Amino acid sequence: MEEELTTEQGKKLIREIAQAGFKIMIFSGGEPLMRPDLCELGAYAKEQGLRPVLGTNGTLITPEAASKLKEAGFMAAAVSMDSMDPGKYDLFRRLEGSHRMALEGISNLKQAGLGVQINTTVMDWNVGELEAIIDFAEELKPIGHHMLFLVPTGRAINIEEEALRVVEYEKTLARLMEKQKTTKMEIKPTCAPQFMRVADKKGVPVRFNRGCLAGISYCIISPKGDVQPCAYLNIPLGNVKEQPFDVIWRENAMLNELRTCAYKGKCGVCDYREKCGGCRARAYYYSGGDYMAEDEWCLYHPAGGPS
Repeated sequence: MEEELTTEQGKKLIREIAQAGFKIMIFSGGEPLMRPDLCELGAYAKEQGLRPVLGTNGTLITPEAASKLKEAGFMAAAVSMDSMDPGKYDLFRRLEGSHRMALEGISNLKQAGLGVQINTTVMDWNVGELEAIIDFAEELKPIGHHMLFLVPTGRAINIEEEALRVVEYEKTLARLMEKQKTTKMEIKPTCAPQFMRVADKKGVPVRFNRGCLAGISYCIISPKGDVQPCAYLNIPLGNVKEQPFDVIWRENAMLNELRTCAYKGKCGVCDYREKCGGCRARAYYYSGGDYMAEDEWCLYHPAGGPS
């Protein structure tokens, strides 16, 4: 698309990302393999001292594509796997045969020597099979299994009614942390920062320091160059075509406010404030526009806080 960053603009952005102090760059989408310069940009990111990794649906990962990604310096790829049922998977991904192609893509990546992470989007129609998906994923020997929880924004607003409701959400986090006790494979709930509290209460060790990273150690840049705190906080903070990324990252008022962790409501007085942080995107959505509000999807009542 004409509005998307050109290759040279992409390289300029990569230099600015490295200058801002980041260590990892995730090439995601949409589907990043739709860009013909993906490998060129990945190789350039590695030259700049970044660790290039990929987020993909796996359907375009042919043996040749996997080899090119490895040669370009990509270190790992996360591939979507949302159901053990090919029919349900294909329906959700809106592409017939996508389940089969994703599995072939995973195999091709592993054959090329790339680490593979499995990503599962958690919805009401697949929540009952999460343990089975984890068991299946474990057979693929991935570097980790990330469970992506829906936050209502963009397309997700249209399927928000399918999202796990609050009680089911808490139960699901508890199930995942119980499952973590039975496997050496890392299970990481994403956009579900309360898992840090649940893991702590259950005595499950995790290597992460914090749940919600939006604006603190993570952000996204759209194909057109718009910077957002996270994929679900759809608030443009500036465009890298007009302002260097490292300047936006350092000086933007919203990012600096997010870094204060000065949350409102029970998030502000919670004993897990630093470890969890609440989902800032859900706080924004359910409060009607306040990204520092409490996360209403949390059932925890901190000592001394509002009940």
